[in-house]
Amino acid sequence: KEKSAEISSILGMIFGFLIYIFILLYAGQVLRSVLEEKSNRIVEVLISTVKPMQLMMGKIIGVAMVGLTQFAIWVVFTFLIIAGFGLAAPELFTDPQTIEQVANIDSENINPEAIEQQLLESETIFTQIDQYFNVSFSTLIFCFLFYFIIGYLIYAALYAAVGSAADNETDSQQFTLPVTAPLLLTLIMLVPMAENPNGSLAIWMSMIPLTSPIAMLIRLPNGVPAEQLILSMVIAVLFFIFAAWLAARIYRVGILMYGKKITYRDILRWIKIK
Repeated sequence: KEKSAEISSILGMIFGFLIYIFILLYAGQVLRSVLEEKSNRIVEVLISTVKPMQLMMGKIIGVAMVGLTQFAIWVVFTFLIIAGFGLAAPELFTDPQTIEQVANIDSENINPEAIEQQLLESETIFTQIDQYFNVSFSTLIFCFLFYFIIGYLIYAALYAAVGSAADNETDSQQFTLPVTAPLLLTLIMLVPMAENPNGSLAIWMSMIPLTSPIAMLIRLPNGVPAEQLILSMVIAVLFFIFAAWLAARIYRVGILMYGKKITYRDILRWIKIK
């Protein structure tokens, strides 16, 4: 049990770090794309044919599709590698006790069909994962996908708003730091949350939508109550709707602002414009 807890904590930290990298990587692509279109004045042509909200969401969803395609490729290759190992070394994917039982069968009373059936019913690597951790393998994959998508959508919307408020990447730094601060804070707290996944710190951070994509995946391999997982997902989805609305109000004004040093007071005024 102690060994299982240690490996679950390590797996949670790996998941949390991967989500952190993916969110910053793909959300950063949205920021750079907005800045490029604004600096090249391409956005003035685009905005004449589509609404700012449609342009922003199209950009966010487009980059999301790229990320999901890459992730799907990784998953497919992972299963192909596992299948290759399964053909080359089937003993790695079979319960050792079953192999020992088959090996001890009396050679005079061998029943090939019975042996084959026994091997087929033995534990595969996926069933061993299901028994080793407190959550199933399918739940781990589903939650990783969900928090990758919702985390990316939240931060991509905020990054799009930041990109529209700045003229270049250097000017955007003053706005990106407050946006990425929750992610950095969660990364700093990664080890304490992994060591105590059911503590108050881990539970609260897994409920806050700006930190939940990392915090919940840190907790997940050790087991999370279903009601907490569902509540975290619902809060994250609702916050994305709010973040998209807020970002759209900033984006519609900021995307056409040039040559002026934008302040937080200007952004607040843009939000209030009807």
